[in-house]
Amino acid sequence: MSSMVPDPIFSDPRLALLYDTFDGDRSDLPSYLRLAEELGARSLLDIGCGTGAFAIQAARAGLSVVAVDPAAASLSVARRKAGASRVLWHEGTAQTAPMAEADLASMTGNVAMVFLTDDEWLATLGAVRERLAPAGHLVFETRRPEARAWESWARDDTDFVRVVDGVGPVRQRREVLAVSLPFVSFRYTYTFPDGAEVESVSTLRYRGDAECRRLLSAAGMHVVDVRDAPDRPGLERVYLARPLRAG
Repeated sequence: MSSMVPDPIFSDPRLALLYDTFDGDRSDLPSYLRLAEELGARSLLDIGCGTGAFAIQAARAGLSVVAVDPAAASLSVARRKAGASRVLWHEGTAQTAPMAEADLASMTGNVAMVFLTDDEWLATLGAVRERLAPAGHLVFETRRPEARAWESWARDDTDFVRVVDGVGPVRQRREVLAVSLPFVSFRYTYTFPDGAEVESVSTLRYRGDAECRRLLSAAGMHVVDVRDAPDRPGLERVYLARPLRAG
């Protein structure tokens, strides 16, 4: 995936319907809500919102939320959820998002890792900076390259079967296709009750701490804090950054 071309797992209507069932344990999200409360944020710009899990939770917590994603199929799922009417949904990228001054911008999950070139990442960071309030913050997480998560993925070749509402039992298989750091590519194959198979290939870019700090600085932002991800201790870094203009 690039910032403009979502992977099929997000953009294929058949696969978007499966996402919450296979990735529904979003134990990472409460820490983001706690951070919003810690910062006193009243407005949120959720970049790469996918099927809307965090955006809807934040809206229920009382934040004014703009949720952005380039995948129409994922947004279609999000818009049908309870509480979705509280969120302003935008099909597009950070660069096309409304120019509101958000207290907090977020990229949960692997969103920050789908920008495979520095130019894409810098353009996204710059667009986020322009949409933050003067004292606003950006928070995102990224996997630590030194944790080498792809090695455990390659060892774990177990197929998972989940029963998806309105679809039935669906089998998921993950395969690591290539490791050529900083890039790691993998494939998910989904087998539907009628025997149809649908694949989605994804590539993530792993950036180390020094690289993340350098690119944030190049985008006109400075690092306020780097935290551990409570749901994956030792495996990820959670960056909290502010525009340089905020001092």
